Amino acid sequence: MGKNVTRLACCFLLLILLVGLVGCAPAAAPEEGTKEGVDKEVSPPDVIELKLAHFWPAAHAVETVLVPGWAKAIEEATDGQVMITSYPGETLLKAAEIYDGVVNSIADIGISCFAYTRGRFPLSEVFELPGIIYNNSKVASKVAWEGIKDLDPDEVKDTKLMMVFTTGPGNLMTKDPVRTLEDLQGMEIRATGLSAKTLEALGAIPVAMPQSDTYESLSKGVVKGNLAPNETLEGWRHAEVTDYLIITPFLYNTLFFATINLDTWNSLPPDLQSTIEEVTEKFYEDTAIGLWDSICESGLKFAVEETGMEIIYLSDEETARWMEKIQPIHNDFIADMDGKGLPGKEALDVAKKLADKYNEIYK
Repeated sequence: MGKNVTRLACCFLLLILLVGLVGCAPAAAPEEGTKEGVDKEVSPPDVIELKLAHFWPAAHAVETVLVPGWAKAIEEATDGQVMITSYPGETLLKAAEIYDGVVNSIADIGISCFAYTRGRFPLSEVFELPGIIYNNSKVASKVAWEGIKDLDPDEVKDTKLMMVFTTGPGNLMTKDPVRTLEDLQGMEIRATGLSAKTLEALGAIPVAMPQSDTYESLSKGVVKGNLAPNETLEGWRHAEVTDYLIITPFLYNTLFFATINLDTWNSLPPDLQSTIEEVTEKFYEDTAIGLWDSICESGLKFAVEETGMEIIYLSDEETARWMEKIQPIHNDFIADMDGKGLPGKEALDVAKKLADKYNEIYK
């Protein structure tokens, strides 16, 4: 019995030693992410990089003001989740290929002219018709964007259209003076889209080409003039290769689109989509609709002060003659849209009504 007591005592002492050793062992470090430990590092969301294609040169306000301003606003609002890289000067896509390049995922975002692919956006051409007066680019931009949203044409549903803005009224810039319709007869004038039909109705010879080719064509005498906004006088240096500016605000308005590939757009989480739309709407109102007003003013100043360009104002009688020549284009537009099963008259009524509305707001 004495041996058994001794064994029990030894076992008891051994058990006490083991418990003591366990008690003295260092406590296990709390797992990261628990309340007792350091919070686990949360991996930042993947950055979404979007390629934006446009055709303006690097020094143009589109590349120095519009694109970086919009991209920065989106980047900041999404906490760096959405980053936009710009490819100016047709480095990714040619001007006329940009919309379809967005459709086909060559670029995620594209900014270009509807008019560069005439016939691709038939109903939207109503906002480029001659004979409708827009006070400035703010008016023309608001009319076009609100009108397109009202009409909701199928022609722009293969991308996510983010905004439409415009040049506002443009003018004739020529190498020879034009004071009457007779002076314009047979003159080769660079034009795109509906402007070509307008010039043809006036007796000129329209020559289709993007702005990027116009300087060289003017300098070589391939064309004798350009129908465009005043900003091209400085932004594209056209005042260096033309001598006369004929004020014709009833002839011209060109629409620009900013649009996103549908698959790219649909891949974005709903919260990012909402943020981008809100940012874009604000940027549109604050910057995009009035951009051409400011750069056209600068272009006119450059042309007169730096190159000595002469400005020609048509007489009231002469203006009436020009307006009479272009009015049938409205009837042609309606007939053309009717043939395509599109609401041409409704679109024209919308354009005129909205022009009256916004001409009163932005004088």
